[in-house]
Amino acid sequence: MVLLIGNYAPDQQQSMQRFSTMMLQGLTAAGVPVELIRPEPVLGNFRGAGAFVAKWLAYVDKFLLFPRKLRARIAAGVAVVHICDHSNAMYVRHCQPVPVLVTCHDLLAVRGGLGESTDTPASATGAYLQRWILSGLRKADAVACISSATCEDAQRLLDTGENAPRLSAIVLGLNYPYTRLSGDEAATRLRGLHGLDLDKPFVLHVGSNLRRKNREAVLRIFARTKEQWDGQLVFAGEALTPELDSLGRELGISSRITPVVNPDNPLLEALYNRATALVYPSRFEGFGWPIAEAQACGCPVICSDCGPMPEVAGDAGLIHPVEDEAAFAADIVRLSDPTERARWSARSLQNAERFSSEHMIAEYLQLYKTLVPQW
Repeated sequence: MVLLIGNYAPDQQQSMQRFSTMMLQGLTAAGVPVELIRPEPVLGNFRGAGAFVAKWLAYVDKFLLFPRKLRARIAAGVAVVHICDHSNAMYVRHCQPVPVLVTCHDLLAVRGGLGESTDTPASATGAYLQRWILSGLRKADAVACISSATCEDAQRLLDTGENAPRLSAIVLGLNYPYTRLSGDEAATRLRGLHGLDLDKPFVLHVGSNLRRKNREAVLRIFARTKEQWDGQLVFAGEALTPELDSLGRELGISSRITPVVNPDNPLLEALYNRATALVYPSRFEGFGWPIAEAQACGCPVICSDCGPMPEVAGDAGLIHPVEDEAAFAADIVRLSDPTERARWSARSLQNAERFSSEHMIAEYLQLYKTLVPQW
């Protein structure tokens, strides 16, 4: 039996929830007995006292109530515990003597808590939490990193000599079967989007307003193309902040921006299919899931050279230093040529074959076997 530990639902860490669900479904399909448990919102459901009190009540759910449940479940018998998100690494000490594997998606918050510059600064309590997470990671039997870049961070921060956890890199698989659609199918899915003119091309950004996502740069990059290219800009994900709206107006491009708030997978798939390119100038990432998703749909990717992004984009990516916004803009104009876009689209589809969820599950099964000799 593999016991998966997922995330506390009220924290709304959607990508982490998708990963744990993908592991559950993949292991089940492979015929492996598996169970997914997560901290349940008990006290954290009381929101009437305000966000500050709710946060501390949630800590009771996660750090006092859930460990009791976890220890009881382990006592009932499991072969290996797989903590699906490194931010829950503090649970490692409650799993002994069962071997524990932790998937590490990135160490940006941990590094921020240690005072490193990662666009994720930590408060005093946040820094304590990140040190607690780091301590838990060091106690794990194995840590699987989702990229080589994260693996390098882990090697630097977790190395404790003979007691260091076993490190490996297991590339993420896609959590939805993104694929090429016919032009008619993509257009049908997009037809109801307010503000999007399907008779004009568009470039796409997928993500949130976190500083490291660098949405301000997306606006500036797009503004550089406005005299050469009569296209649109679609922001998929979190709604734009008033500050980003204001910047769009200052740059004279607000009438050409279409926000698509929290699209579901079929709608996002259609956006990838119809976009001239995904523009992704992030400063820091753990992996960069939209890069792989876009490429699986044949959408060329223009991304920064930071962290794991060149690793994910491969030779199908148009890659630039994050500060070279002129180069990003030039590639948007370049890809407006259908022949040029088709060339990079073919490369993207080929590179995306690496992101197989079945291959990812097979690698985790091999890792489980190294932790449980009698598997």
